[in-house]
Amino acid sequence: MKWFKRLLIAFFSLSLLGVGAIVAAYFYVLPSLPDVNSLKTVQLQTPLRIYSRDGKLISQFGEKRRIPVEYEDVPVQLINAVLDTEDARFFEHNGIDPIGIIRAALILVTTGKKSQGASTITQQVARGFFLSNEKTYIRKIKEIFLALKIEKALSKQEILTLYLNRSFLGNRAYGVGAASQVYYGKELSQLTLPEMAMIAGLPQAPSAANPIRNPERAISRRNWVLSRMLEKRNITQAEYQVAINSPLTAKYHGAEIDLYAPYISEMARDYMIQKYGEEAAYTNGYNVYTTISSDLQLMAQESLRDNVFAYDQRHGYRGAVAELWTDTPIHNEDIVAILKRTPSIQGIMPAAVISVKDQQAQVIDEKGKLITLEWKGLKWARKFISDKRQSLPPKLATDILTAGQQVWIRHNGKHWQLSQIPQVSSATVSLAPHDGAIETLVGGFSFSQSQFNRVTQAKRQLGSNIKPFIYAAALEHGYTLATLINNAPINKPDTRQGTAWRPKNSPDIYGGPTRLRIGLAQSINVMSVRAMRHTGLDNTINKLVQFGFDPSDLPRNESLALGSPSVTPLQVATAFNTFANGGYLVEPYFIDRVTDSYDNMIEQTIPAIACSKPEAEEPIAIDDPFAAMAEELTPQMVKPSADNAHETTEVNLMTVEQNICTNPQAHFAKRVISEQTAFLITEALKSVIWGGGDWSKGTGWNGTAWRASKLIKRHDIAGKTGTTNESRDTWFSGFNPTLTATFWVGFDDHGRQLGRSSWMANGEPDQISGAEAGAKTAGPGWNDFMNKALSGTPEASVIPPKGIVSARIDLATGKLTRKTDYTTQFEYFVEGTEPKEYVTETQQNGDIFIDNPAEDLFQ
Repeated sequence: MKWFKRLLIAFFSLSLLGVGAIVAAYFYVLPSLPDVNSLKTVQLQTPLRIYSRDGKLISQFGEKRRIPVEYEDVPVQLINAVLDTEDARFFEHNGIDPIGIIRAALILVTTGKKSQGASTITQQVARGFFLSNEKTYIRKIKEIFLALKIEKALSKQEILTLYLNRSFLGNRAYGVGAASQVYYGKELSQLTLPEMAMIAGLPQAPSAANPIRNPERAISRRNWVLSRMLEKRNITQAEYQVAINSPLTAKYHGAEIDLYAPYISEMARDYMIQKYGEEAAYTNGYNVYTTISSDLQLMAQESLRDNVFAYDQRHGYRGAVAELWTDTPIHNEDIVAILKRTPSIQGIMPAAVISVKDQQAQVIDEKGKLITLEWKGLKWARKFISDKRQSLPPKLATDILTAGQQVWIRHNGKHWQLSQIPQVSSATVSLAPHDGAIETLVGGFSFSQSQFNRVTQAKRQLGSNIKPFIYAAALEHGYTLATLINNAPINKPDTRQGTAWRPKNSPDIYGGPTRLRIGLAQSINVMSVRAMRHTGLDNTINKLVQFGFDPSDLPRNESLALGSPSVTPLQVATAFNTFANGGYLVEPYFIDRVTDSYDNMIEQTIPAIACSKPEAEEPIAIDDPFAAMAEELTPQMVKPSADNAHETTEVNLMTVEQNICTNPQAHFAKRVISEQTAFLITEALKSVIWGGGDWSKGTGWNGTAWRASKLIKRHDIAGKTGTTNESRDTWFSGFNPTLTATFWVGFDDHGRQLGRSSWMANGEPDQISGAEAGAKTAGPGWNDFMNKALSGTPEASVIPPKGIVSARIDLATGKLTRKTDYTTQFEYFVEGTEPKEYVTETQQNGDIFIDNPAEDLFQ
């Protein structure tokens, strides 16, 4: 019995020594053990995601791809696969697995090798969040004590959720949510059993068992996971057999970008970095929901791109990119290898000319595909001589191409055609009139070519786009749409620029006294200068500042009236928005809200809205004119707009003043012009598109944007062209009650002119030949975009605001008349400003308004 007592004493002694060693180890590592309670509020490193207003992913920034998931969202079989593989007794132990520890100890004793096989999921969480991966005894001791503390602080479900979200699973994927997207392009709920087994096998060998890099080893690992699931009776034999025989379906899936809008995503990224810092922005999992409408954004991008292509083709073909061979063709494999070194740009792809015959050519693309370019895809290619000159149209394909040339091609939606990288630049932005939300933004033709955002960063001369604001100031200083302004050469030049400046019309034609409506609709230069002289230079500048223009951009001379200021497209759209919303300057904004990785609200934009603060004692209508038709208004008849005697419309939309103004959190935009002035300028800007008069009686006339009326067959659109000296900048800005948009076209090189063209892309004489200008260069982009954007939406009716009256006037004199023939029409006036005098027979025969000579003096 002595040996038994000795054995018993030895056992207790060793036990005491073991306990003492554990206690000593605990107190030794205690000072360096972190607070595990921090796991309750841990912030997983999750990338920054940018979305459209309707939830389409625009972009993702950050090194790690992680999609945090809740425990309840993880499929049961994926949990089983993970537990059966990593820690079968997870729900039974208290953080450490004694059986696993004994097994690891035996391996150490028998082989001398350390093993990580004893680590429970809790220990792996401890190591992943607080420790390194080095295999040392002290790290293992810390890991064990941390695991015990974690089990006391967190529930099993919380621990497992941390593990599932943090594990590195290869290809920059962290967590099962990201792995599901990276390898299968699916949500977790859509994974099949073999796909779940594949993901469950990755934590211990994310590189060695990677299904993309090492498919054979990945299948072996997957099948081992499935065998563990079968052993633990979490799947049947039949399920096991089907799963192990399943082919490998994993392939790399990049971030699932739903909407490519790089300029707006770059703006959002910059905003987040400026506000939260680069590290937090890239790792805290913020979701930024912009104000961009995905449908409208796609339309804007397509319209801008097609418009740039149209300009580029009008000016001719600049030739091949390179010559790959002359006499002896090279092998197709070598051609493809060369072409692959040249990236595609906005659908324009590199190709090599294989053969040319008659009126067609055969090319090979970067994928080795043979493509035939028919004559309809070649005949546009007149030789480019300069921005102002092109050769005559080609007659044969050999006039254009030679075998061996490297060229560009693209598919225009109908057929393949020869192409080239455009040199001209363009930008467009559109806003919601009631609150300034940026609906679309395209900062250039190609973000890959240039990250310069021309919407917000490029200041370009405004040209005639400034005239609506010049005339708005004049209306608020006594002018009306019927006021006669002398359309005649200006004899008193402005010398404040250092030289005598005598503005001229373009074309250099003068028609004598002309109504203000026509002066704006036909963009008559001298009338704009005279209108500004009536208002006064200081008053005009003050008004332009109220429209949102920077005073430092506004020259203190009369060139201001013709658009000499350099401004950004966003400033232009913001200013035009005041006409669309009834006179309010609403600040544009592009971020609707920011949420955390679990979509909890971090910040929400509350924009200023286009309505006046309601009087407390008066009830305010809360119907939104931009969202619903006014059902409670009794339809009433209004007289047709002047120079547009095409319809008598019913009032069926709420006015801006009846917008949603009772929101207790509402911010109210500043009114910069009266609702009446906004209405009158809008009516005049409709004439820019629709013209006026009676063509059948010989009194009809076009506005500068008459092409818009041919495409957009609705009368609630208004706009203005803009062209600068020597056609360096061209603009078109316009709106309807629900959308305001601006298009700009020009060269980034401020000195380069847009030039002129004399033939269309199809080789036929061009009805818009001649110098490039706002109407033909920027206008078609705006026309195409607005035609698409407004398609299917109801046409808004004319709703004169309170204080607007209409009166029949004589077209020649602007005075009242009792006649009802083609020489007269109704015109709108602010009540009290309508003419008081009736036209006389003598005045109708030509004795009409003559300028006061003092009018040409500076004011």
